[in-house]
Amino acid sequence: MKRTRNPVSVRSGQLEFLNLNTEKWDWRDAYQWLLGLSWPRFAAFVAAIYVLLNLLFAALYTIGGDCVAGMRRGSFLDAFFFSVQTLATVGYGHMYPSNLYGHIVTTLEIMSGLFLLAVITGLIFVRFSRPTARMVFSKSIVIAPLNGRPTLMLRIGNLRQRSMVEAEFRIMFSRDEPLVEGGDFRYFYYLKLQFDRLTPFPAVLTLRHVIDEESPLHGATPRLLETGRAFLVASVVGIDPVIPAAVQTQQDYTWRDIRFGERFVEIYTDNGDGKLTVDYGRLHETEPVDL
Repeated sequence: MKRTRNPVSVRSGQLEFLNLNTEKWDWRDAYQWLLGLSWPRFAAFVAAIYVLLNLLFAALYTIGGDCVAGMRRGSFLDAFFFSVQTLATVGYGHMYPSNLYGHIVTTLEIMSGLFLLAVITGLIFVRFSRPTARMVFSKSIVIAPLNGRPTLMLRIGNLRQRSMVEAEFRIMFSRDEPLVEGGDFRYFYYLKLQFDRLTPFPAVLTLRHVIDEESPLHGATPRLLETGRAFLVASVVGIDPVIPAAVQTQQDYTWRDIRFGERFVEIYTDNGDGKLTVDYGRLHETEPVDL
């Protein structure tokens, strides 16, 4: 098994992992890599491949001498634009292969163009058809009394103009804890939510975890969370009813994002007749309360 000597960077939210001695990159990983690129980077990659391929075949036509009729001898620019026409199978008629060498090179280029077109078309289709969850998470997590009990709260908003269905919510909490043998060990907990499933998820809701004696956050203070390098990950999994397909998204928070003695402001207004106004512009706003 061949392994890389250089560290491989894997980013997960705010954390970046540098993996050492991993297996070497496999050509089959290119598919996942291409799908993971942003649209501007994907477009730049496709454009670069297109230009490089034309430059390669333009060089082959140039060194072939009089292999293309109508092309000025030694003109790389003519060879390049003839390559563009051939790769797209346009064929304006002004230039065409004039000997066996030219026919062989144009055949190879046409086959390359068909292969490239099929691959790029497939990638674009997958990128457009891939379902995504358009969710917005509050910038911070708050801890404040709710119904007389200290409660951790996190707000999530659905940005789609339709309800997500069968939405499931989770909050994972992790921190360093001392061991009897000495040193620290990373522990992970799933926080018990007052509700973790919602059949219709149309707008904005607040996830709530009561900090009681059984909660891993019982007795937590800003200082203790900082010492334990506390880290939380909130995730949403649901079904987009239009496609329909499962979608998932997540957001992570460090101990710096946890605010004690604050709560989220009210963003719902009852207009009557079964209509509610939701102010997404105040989704992140908090207000101080007494602990």
